[in-house]
Amino acid sequence: MRVGILGSGLMGGKLGTIFARAGHEVVFSYARSEQKLKKLAREAKGKARPGTPREAAQEADVVLLAVHWSRIDDVLHQTGDLSGKVIVTCSLPMNEDSTELVVAHTSSGAEDLAKKVPKARVVSAFGTVPSEVLYDVFERRRNATKPSLVYCGDDPKSKKIAAALIRDVGFDPVDAGPLRIARYTEPFTLLIAQLAYEGDGGPELAYRFERFGRKG
Repeated sequence: MRVGILGSGLMGGKLGTIFARAGHEVVFSYARSEQKLKKLAREAKGKARPGTPREAAQEADVVLLAVHWSRIDDVLHQTGDLSGKVIVTCSLPMNEDSTELVVAHTSSGAEDLAKKVPKARVVSAFGTVPSEVLYDVFERRRNATKPSLVYCGDDPKSKKIAAALIRDVGFDPVDAGPLRIARYTEPFTLLIAQLAYEGDGGPELAYRFERFGRKG
């Protein structure tokens, strides 16, 4: 697939690199310097190149939105028309200093994003794991046991695209339901962050759901 990366920080940079190494065409965009974008594209060692947000989205099959919540309106303005595009967002709706959610309970960041781009198809994914674990998961993607990764959205075709990308990174995709379920997954991300950054084991943390009970 052709994947446009809007936001080339820790999440966008690492996921874009993994997508390129998995065989996708990737355009990195929206960083503090063009040099950073060029470096990411060079080090991805695949079909990757730097570009503007508009270029990243223009011919993309799917767009990854990975910017701080305070930059959402700016990146959408620079990107332009996203009608019909599949947007996979991992942007958590945090305040300026990233200490608390600014959207919660009765809505979610993903739902607010969908209102900003009503003609796009939004899927919430990848936000529930620390960026520090992504390369390790990718390196072990052929293992029989994989960590889980929840995602949610309202459009079935878009969710299939998101699930394919989740598998490419090395996770087992878990369909959590419609986009409104982001009201639960976004606070869950804060729990993961607490364990990753405040716990004793370090930030290389993933999770896995196991089912128990009788079969048949």
